[in-house]
Amino acid sequence: MAPVKVYGLPMNGSVARVLACLEEVGAEYEVMAVDLHTGEHKRLPHLARNPFGQVPAFQDGDLVLFESRAISKYILRKGSSDLLRENNLSESAMVDVWLDVESQKFDSVMLPIIFQGLVIPVYMGGTSDLKVLEENLEKLKEIMEVYEERLSKYKYLAGDFISLADISHFPMVHLLHETPYAAVLDAYPHVKAWIAGVMDRPTVKKVMGLMKTFG
Repeated sequence: MAPVKVYGLPMNGSVARVLACLEEVGAEYEVMAVDLHTGEHKRLPHLARNPFGQVPAFQDGDLVLFESRAISKYILRKGSSDLLRENNLSESAMVDVWLDVESQKFDSVMLPIIFQGLVIPVYMGGTSDLKVLEENLEKLKEIMEVYEERLSKYKYLAGDFISLADISHFPMVHLLHETPYAAVLDAYPHVKAWIAGVMDRPTVKKVMGLMKTFG
């Protein structure tokens, strides 16, 4: 069977999420570079794979998908992974809840932090907007208060089992560690212990290595 194809570079958090799921199920895959700097993602043929002009896109034979969390679920289902807990209705519902929290709350504040704290100064040679950074760091602290409370009761977000909801967080936390603002998490010991456990997972370690190699 031909390897699946993932379009985009591992340094992109959404691409890294997909790669971690592929590693979890032991699937063969190829990383297909998409040059964001030249706008390749906004032109054909990439627009035929992702009509919103973003990465990643994913191809498995004739099936083409976009949106990293949907791709991740497809990979885990196809690979019969237990990271979605689909054999237990209540547990799978909690995975969905916390995956939505990651997408709608955590990721939405992390994106501007990573863009202002890493992409602009390091990759674009520009000056960060400190107001945007401060505003989103404050929002992140409010979110982490909720996480800290949750993780004081459970080992992982959806319960006492690791799931896609946990693994889905690692790309942005990894990138946060590349900025001067990683210490924002120090005030939340349960969050720190949780993310350390997630990032110690062999599959996650491998993808973090790819993020540096392809960055």
